[in-house]
Amino acid sequence: MCDEAKLQLWAKEAISRRHFGVLGTAATAVACAPSDMTGSAGEDANAALDVRENAASIETPDGTMDAFFVHPADGAYPGVVFWPDIAGLRAAKRDMARRLASKGYSVLVLNPYYRDVSGEQFEDFASFVDSGGFQKVSPWRQKLDADSIGSDATAAVAWLDGQGAVDSDMGIGTQGYCMGGPFALWSAAAVPGRIDAAASFHGGGIVSEGDPKSPHNMLDEAEAALLIAIAQDDDAEEPDAKTAIDTAAAEAGLDHKVTVYAGDHGWTVPDSPAFAAPAAEQAYIDLLALYRVNL
Repeated sequence: MCDEAKLQLWAKEAISRRHFGVLGTAATAVACAPSDMTGSAGEDANAALDVRENAASIETPDGTMDAFFVHPADGAYPGVVFWPDIAGLRAAKRDMARRLASKGYSVLVLNPYYRDVSGEQFEDFASFVDSGGFQKVSPWRQKLDADSIGSDATAAVAWLDGQGAVDSDMGIGTQGYCMGGPFALWSAAAVPGRIDAAASFHGGGIVSEGDPKSPHNMLDEAEAALLIAIAQDDDAEEPDAKTAIDTAAAEAGLDHKVTVYAGDHGWTVPDSPAFAAPAAEQAYIDLLALYRVNL
């Protein structure tokens, strides 16, 4: 699960790692590392496409949502809606999006807090903690429920479908990290006609028994293949969650993979103190497989 007590433990480690310059090294390594995966058509998965990037503005019922858009320099590709973690849109997330875009995807990284603030609020996770990020984002997060995220996802998909770099005949993917994990599943439920694949990485609050708006209880509204990537410490705290999400996905008739990875909460994010390179690379390879088969 993703709670403040766990994030406070992250904080101490993050500040220590930043002091020794570890975070920047990790971010560069994961953004530039090659994948060992070969695509289904036999193409060289290590070949990276040139990419272009720009700021984006998406009109929603609640205002203008700002975002970061990165895509291959030439051609049209499947779109991806990317939900960041609690620290929001920042360098680590832009680097992750660039890496994915270089493999043939047009990636839109959203600012989930746009109802209150625009642009980057925190340089990295350590600065999130240094500046009182938990308290700062608390009122912003309260506005991010199944309905508001569904509305944002609908607007983001419509925006992507209007871009020349997006092939609107192909499916759209969505992925989310920590706080963004349930957002990816809510997005799939909100736009079932377009979102064909959804991935949650160490998502918090995916299973809330008794809540009809719990992401796992809304999977019957989705039509997407799923990758549910669970942190080993989250699984130790909530061992029944993986069974609940697996059962819900099966009952909804969705292709799905629910896996516990050899990394603690936050293991996929380069500026996280829990970043674990081997497990992060495996999660990335699994994400590519999800998208290549379903988009």
